[in-house]
Amino acid sequence: MTPRTSLVRTVLLWSFYLYLASCVGSLSRTHFRVIPHSPQYLLQSPPDSYRTPFTEVLKAYNGFEAGHTWIDLTPLMELRIENAYYEAGAPRSGLAGFLGTEVAQYTVLPNALDLLSVEPTKNRPNDDISVKDLISGAAKQFSHYRLYYEIVFARSDHSHGSVLLGADSQKEIDDLSARLTHQEKVCYQPYIHCTVFPEACSVSVEMRVVVTGKATSVVWGSTLENIVKEPHHLKVRRLSAGQLRPVRINPSDPKALLLPLLPGDQITWD
Repeated sequence: MTPRTSLVRTVLLWSFYLYLASCVGSLSRTHFRVIPHSPQYLLQSPPDSYRTPFTEVLKAYNGFEAGHTWIDLTPLMELRIENAYYEAGAPRSGLAGFLGTEVAQYTVLPNALDLLSVEPTKNRPNDDISVKDLISGAAKQFSHYRLYYEIVFARSDHSHGSVLLGADSQKEIDDLSARLTHQEKVCYQPYIHCTVFPEACSVSVEMRVVVTGKATSVVWGSTLENIVKEPHHLKVRRLSAGQLRPVRINPSDPKALLLPLLPGDQITWD
């Protein structure tokens, strides 16, 4: 091999490596990627290839932190409200005088809450409010929502219950939160920015994903492992800047399946 031939070969090899690097860089800008790592796996996200530990994925999405008493709601997240009904005069807990429950499911839209479904009970007393009316019509028309799982109000005989705040900006939500423990300042009636749920009411957060082509509601905090079981083939797509992007993941790696789900995820597996 002549020196000139060797030089040409070296140039070609370097050109090929640079081409591969550009392809990898291009993929990183259009794909999510699960990266094995210690002590925890990472999710690399487009378009800047930022790597987020699995335990920080939900926080990066909407500021959620495990152990906090509240959670901000974003589009494709859902509220499941289950209210218990009792005979007149019966305690609002336990089985004594218990008549049944009603369930309402809401989805979060960019500028409203939308009622998806209602599971009524035949035994609800006529003078008790239906579960679907616990949130007033005006309180369903905001662009920002924050749910408190349980609030202890000052100067209140009925001091424990979930609270939903609604507002037209994040700043307004933060201002309401700062005053929330004083019920008379925020949650008086008919103040539409605050909904206080009855103590016998359970409010949980879910999210909408698509599993093998079917829209499905799953509990907030669910992982791929909760959906797929020992997959041979797995295809995951996730929203990024309004577009569904593929998630490059090894389906045979159990730790990779601990990836937290996010609203709008699409999952196909067999």
